[in-house]
Amino acid sequence: MSSPRQDRTRLVALAAAGVLFAAYPITRPYADETTLAGARGIASSAWIASHTFAMIGFILLAAGLPTVLALASTAKGGSTMPGGRWAAGLAAWGAALVLPYYGAEAFGLHAIARQAVSAEDPQLLTLLDTVRYQPVAIVMFGAGLVLLAAAGVVLARNLWHSGSALRWSATVLGLGLVLFLPQFFAPAPLRMTHGVLLGLGCVLVAVLAWRRVGAPRPRGTARADVSPAATPVRG
Repeated sequence: MSSPRQDRTRLVALAAAGVLFAAYPITRPYADETTLAGARGIASSAWIASHTFAMIGFILLAAGLPTVLALASTAKGGSTMPGGRWAAGLAAWGAALVLPYYGAEAFGLHAIARQAVSAEDPQLLTLLDTVRYQPVAIVMFGAGLVLLAAAGVVLARNLWHSGSALRWSATVLGLGLVLFLPQFFAPAPLRMTHGVLLGLGCVLVAVLAWRRVGAPRPRGTARADVSPAATPVRG
């Protein structure tokens, strides 16, 4: 069992993840990536910063969700929610699978773009897709986003049926996770909107769950099935 202090720390992590998810698409440079203008955007410090925001956001999300699920498990008679372990585990594995790809995006593409800008040779930008669509990398990335989407669905379903005040905010968070993959094919304004939606979901869930920290728990309520130790990867 975690202490109230540990629960609050994890909820702060979840709220911070929300801020970072919102900042990611807002601070990310957008330009035609076949041109030197696009290369300058990728070669900028804003490119590295924005993608780093996303990477840290995934780590903090995986750290915070188990506490949310554990706190919500007392909503109806103190019974634990089925699938709580699945939601936390799927999010942790999803985050683990997307992080290597984000690292390549943040640092690998940045290095290529800097070389293109230095040489004033836009032809070097053809290497961007070579990195992005490397078969193993793209499969891992896609699988990770699918797992995160599944975690969002399980989270929203379980918290909706729990009858707690968390259900509406959990729906927003779940929708944000489900839409993470499709938003890559949207124009910049929609990508920014998605970032705000996901960020809002994280912050609302964290704030509402915070109010339950330290509340009396009915006898016999188990927390082990949604504890961080039960997840494959720790945030």
